[in-house]
Amino acid sequence: MPRKRVTQIFPWLLPLRIWQRRFCFYTRMYLDGNQYAEVKADPPLPYQLFKTSCPLYNRETGFDMVYQENKVFNLKLAAATLDRVVIRPDETFSFWKLVRYADRNIPYKDGLTVIDGKLTTASGGGMCQMSNLLFWMFLHTSLTIVERHGHGVKDFPESPSDAPMGVDATVSEGWLYLKVKNDTEISFQISISFDEDHIIGRLLTDQDNGRFYEVVNGEPVYYHRSNKVFEEVDVKQKTILAATGDCTSEKLLYRNKCEIGYPLSDGTDVIEKGSKEK
Repeated sequence: MPRKRVTQIFPWLLPLRIWQRRFCFYTRMYLDGNQYAEVKADPPLPYQLFKTSCPLYNRETGFDMVYQENKVFNLKLAAATLDRVVIRPDETFSFWKLVRYADRNIPYKDGLTVIDGKLTTASGGGMCQMSNLLFWMFLHTSLTIVERHGHGVKDFPESPSDAPMGVDATVSEGWLYLKVKNDTEISFQISISFDEDHIIGRLLTDQDNGRFYEVVNGEPVYYHRSNKVFEEVDVKQKTILAATGDCTSEKLLYRNKCEIGYPLSDGTDVIEKGSKEK
């Protein structure tokens, strides 16, 4: 059985611990010498590099749909701080640097989130849908991923989207961050909008370099370990020439691993860890 953290034994210490983590994170950011993206631009940059969308509402969570409505409210607060931000050459994008004060004037509502490994509700819950969207967009660029954390557990099936398995980025202020660095000579601009049922993300640039990117999976593997089921899958990026459609390169970005917290589809091949993979 895992050892309990001090804040689990003495819950009254948790607010102090949260303040400490956030203070240290933003102090390090202030002193690290990086230039952080925060300037917005109008009109938008002229070239669209990538566009995506995903459903706002997931009806497979097992929780009251009011928390999905609250999540959408929270996403729109965060989007107001992110939309139209430009990541210029040599700048770093930090999710929390921009979203930190999204609720300064209007407070977040309670949405779904994971606390101490359990799916529950809390103020600002659901923010990972925004970081997932951004990460999926960033993978279709030449931006350098500085920091990204995958979800340790999938508690319910994912909503339909154009993203393959293993493409997610969980965030928790003071603990888990999403950061990317622009090591190119191109500027990138984030665009986020909403329709009635979807969040829509676009990544714009100031130059057309004649290339675009595809992100694909390797073959997923499911296995048992310690009475739990895990999923592992490779996430790869292909560079494509726009003029011909030829793939000029393919590279492994990372291998994603997470626990599956819901029943898998009938017929899914689940191996024993250490046995020969099928």
